[in-house]
Order: sequence, then C-alpha cells, then structure tokens
Amino acid sequence: MASAPQNSALPLFYKDLIPLNSQQHASWKTRATDKATWLVGVNSIPLTVEEFPQAQRNFPIIFTTGDNPVPLALMGMNEGVNVFVDEDGTVNSPVYIPAYVRRYPFMLAKLRPDSEELSLCFDPTSELVGELDEGQALFDGADPAEATKNMLKFCENFEIAGNKTANFIAELKKHDLLMDGELNIETGQGQPFNYRGFQMVNEEKLREMRGDVLRQWNQNGMLPLIYAHLFSLELVRDIFGRQISQGKGPLVPANA
Repeated sequence: MASAPQNSALPLFYKDLIPLNSQQHASWKTRATDKATWLVGVNSIPLTVEEFPQAQRNFPIIFTTGDNPVPLALMGMNEGVNVFVDEDGTVNSPVYIPAYVRRYPFMLAKLRPDSEELSLCFDPTSELVGELDEGQALFDGADPAEATKNMLKFCENFEIAGNKTANFIAELKKHDLLMDGELNIETGQGQPFNYRGFQMVNEEKLREMRGDVLRQWNQNGMLPLIYAHLFSLELVRDIFGRQISQGKGPLVPANA
C-alpha cells in the first residue's frame, strides 16, 4: 500500500541532499508554491503522532510492517494514486498537509555517520530553492536570514515530534498491540478489494489491557491517539470512493 522512494538511500521525495551553507548559497532564495508537485502519485506519507488528531479527519492512519513501524497517512489506497493532488500538483480539496510534506525541500540530516549533530540540508533538484529572481533570501551576509531560521525551527520541531512518535511506537510494541492489518472494501461488483501489507492496533488486545496502563495512557494523551488511528480506518471507503470517481480505481476482481 505504501509508495517507496525511488532511491532507497534517500527519504521519500528527496532526489539529492546537500548541506546549506553561506559560502555556496549566499545569494540563494527559497520561494513558496501552490503546487505540491512532489506529492503527485504518492499514496502514503510519513506522519508524526502529534498529527494524528488533524490527520484522522482526512486520512486513514496505518503503520508500516517490519521491526521499526512508521505511521503513514493514506492519500490513496493504491500505489501511484493520490486522490487529493492533481497531476499538476494542485491540492484539489481542503485537507490537512502532513509536516513531512511541508518541510520539503529541507530537512535535518547527519553530515557524518560518526556524529549525532544534525545540519540543515536541502534537495538541490527542487525548483523551490536556488538562484531565483524572486523569493526569500536564505542568508543575510554570513548569517541565516529569517526564512532559514524559520525552516530550521520547523525541522527541529519535526525531529522532536519524530522522537515522540518513536516512543509511541515503542509503547505499542512493548504491549504487543500491533498486528497485521487487512481491509476489505465491498463494491457489489465481483469479489471485494482486499488490502494488506500494513499494521494496525489490535482492538481486542486493547480492550484487554490492564486498567492501570489504560489510565496512564489516558493521562499522558496516548489513548486518544490510539483511537484517532482506529477511527481513521473508517475513511478507507471514502478514499476508495474518491479513486473510483477520479477514474483511478483498481481493476475489479473477477468473480471466484
């Protein structure tokens, strides 16, 4: 169900990544855009746990498989399909845009594998950064300009949210609450569409959790986030319906 980056060595969206510095990029600018071209055809977006309350209004929230699950917002039920973004990158309806999308083409990254220090980097292939005629300056002399400071702060907050998300996942795994997911969509035409290859919270195990654990989760805000995920799964039929109405639906399974 999840669209993988074209280059597995780089995060989703990023085709290249270089550090921002005042020597090489003194005259560079960054510009805003109303076209999220990097979102075209991407059906699943990494999500931080802090975004669950907003995202669950628009997207099903699932978790990737494997030992290190990542929350994803589904913007389409099938790979290569994003029902909220047109082919030119226009977002076609009011919808929450995940922070992972909004930080592009910037991100914090390690310049050396032996160091924990993170530096502000960017994708030089993006048309949103460069020696542009218009836009906001990235540097004021040798110092970061306001636009750079704001983006650095945004990326720092994203990293903090990422750590909170890792703690959330660790707590789910500690209590063995994640299970292989399966979603079936009946269309009345042949066999139902079946989606697998993801994880979700096991509601049966959740109901059996000890009261003291549930009380702690309610107090620290984790329990509402779990239910935001579970309630969001009802949206799969809405996403599927949008695919069909946009002519992007999968082939109808043949009758058994």
